[in-house]
Amino acid sequence: MSLAALDPRAWWPQLAERLRRSEPLPVRDWIGASAPPSPRLSSFDQQLVLVVAALLALGLVMVYSASIALPDNPRFGRYQPTHFLVRQAAAIAIALVAAVFTLQVPMQRWERAAPWLFIASLLLLALVLIPGIGKGVNGARRWIPLGVLNFQPSELAKLAIALYAANYMVRKMDIKENFWRAVLPMGAAVVVIGMLLLAEPDMGAFLVIATIAMGILFLGGVNGRMFSLITVLLVGAFVLMISLSEWRRERIFAYLDPWDEKHTLGKAYQLSHSLIAFGRGEWFGQGLGSSVEKLHYLPEAHTDFLLAVIGEELGFVAVLAVIVAFFWLARRSFEIGRQAIALERVFAGLFAQGIGLWIGAQAFINMGVNLGVLPTKGLTLPLMSYGGSAVLMNCVALAIVLRVDLENRQLMRGGRA
Repeated sequence: MSLAALDPRAWWPQLAERLRRSEPLPVRDWIGASAPPSPRLSSFDQQLVLVVAALLALGLVMVYSASIALPDNPRFGRYQPTHFLVRQAAAIAIALVAAVFTLQVPMQRWERAAPWLFIASLLLLALVLIPGIGKGVNGARRWIPLGVLNFQPSELAKLAIALYAANYMVRKMDIKENFWRAVLPMGAAVVVIGMLLLAEPDMGAFLVIATIAMGILFLGGVNGRMFSLITVLLVGAFVLMISLSEWRRERIFAYLDPWDEKHTLGKAYQLSHSLIAFGRGEWFGQGLGSSVEKLHYLPEAHTDFLLAVIGEELGFVAVLAVIVAFFWLARRSFEIGRQAIALERVFAGLFAQGIGLWIGAQAFINMGVNLGVLPTKGLTLPLMSYGGSAVLMNCVALAIVLRVDLENRQLMRGGRA
């Protein structure tokens, strides 16, 4: 650096002019001019990686604990006690490898691929409904068997809608005040996904996807009155779906009074046993592996109701730690997104915030269902519950958020994203 560059007379006039015009000042890291612009290990958000790794590790341990007794059930009689542990560990390994490769892809390529990935997710959502292709479990047809794992297209659709909505808002930025031209096409896309998901049925995934799409529209600057209108329409649609579906109405009534004998032995069976598990856990739990509710009392203990097993075995302290970890993860994604937008990388910023909405909203819904705050939805706990395609898509999405953060740091060092 030359001595002339250190002279205030060389840079103060430009700075004063920026302040006068209220232009944002460029953001820079406190780093030497000779620092290499290439990615290094220290360039990553190491705290984000550690939190994700901790959630994956705790989830793997708890999936094993929650599923170890399942072979006692005739339905799982041909499985080994380590069946779900091995499959979940394999899924995590595949997800981590996919995340490493995903991290190498620049955000410009994701922006160009967003519409095509959205179309591919729609085709897969339609494909899963075809008999002989889609796999049905407990009356729901949501999976496509791939041998190594059963792929769930709705998980890909969550990633695709985040990419597509961010790309859409960048393209429509100049007409975002016009409802019909700015909002209606995006609303039509969400309706198409909703119809395919409700045909499976998978209302929980539809709730998450609608939250991601609406959140990105709002963060992208859509007029407040338009956003309120969309919210009213969506709430009206959900109320209509519930009122026209007898089994959904029964779920709502069971949620409102889970201890009624009719509901406790029926639609509220899972909820009542989940609440019993939390009650048994108290502050510090019964001890790892000591859950009673997982012994065929609490259905789907290793998937939808994993948090209840955590509460029973590790107590309130562990549940609080999990809640704080997901809150931090969502908040950090929003911070990375806000930083990208400040660097005029709107697509990358909106996408990162959309992933924060995805992880945060799905974790909130799952926790709310486990704790009896929300009606049963059939959503897993991100990164932790058993499910190969869910873990895969969660890790890929968070790897793209890491890529956004990496490119932010490169720009702040004076390099190129």
